[in-house]
Amino acid sequence: MIAGVCAGVARYFDRDVAVIRIVWALAALIPPLFPGIAAYVIGWLLLPVSSDSSSDDLEPEHAGASD
Repeated sequence: MIAGVCAGVARYFDRDVAVIRIVWALAALIPPLFPGIAAYVIGWLLLPVSSDSSSDDLEPEHAGASD
């Protein structure tokens, strides 16, 4: 999303980042779960910045793309 919080959470729990993003977006948009936005901002502030470039591995690969 904005600051890579979902990617960090996905990496920490060894889960698919797309699933984490969908769950987090639903949690942020459903009124009883509105604290999801606050949790995202808190995660943004507390999670360390990744020092390696392996965060690109969390993005889906495009089929048929060639270098």
